[in-house]
Amino acid sequence: MLVVVKIIVNALLITGITELTRRNVIAAALIGALPIVTILAMIWMHVEGQEHKKIAEYSMATFWLVLPTLPMFLVYPWLSGKGVGFWPALLLSTLVMLLLYGGLALYMYMQQGQQA
Repeated sequence: MLVVVKIIVNALLITGITELTRRNVIAAALIGALPIVTILAMIWMHVEGQEHKKIAEYSMATFWLVLPTLPMFLVYPWLSGKGVGFWPALLLSTLVMLLLYGGLALYMYMQQGQQA
């Protein structure tokens, strides 16, 4: 039953944001930028009985993993402003994000090796 509630809440959130963009892009972006998904995940973890330590680890990991996504939100509009179409701009900005994720993963791997 909880799985169904999670699916409905998350679907309503995404649908609400996309519908709000028709009326107010800034308001939709604000809601989309809020860590609502992370907060919901933390709430679901708590409701399901996860330890507070596990939720804190999730929160910290989310912080570090959000960082490589941020440049995507600058690359896409820059490419779009240069006349690049939607799909190529989305693809290229996503590739930038994936490269940054790879760099972060490599850095974390190397840091972990130094601690051993």
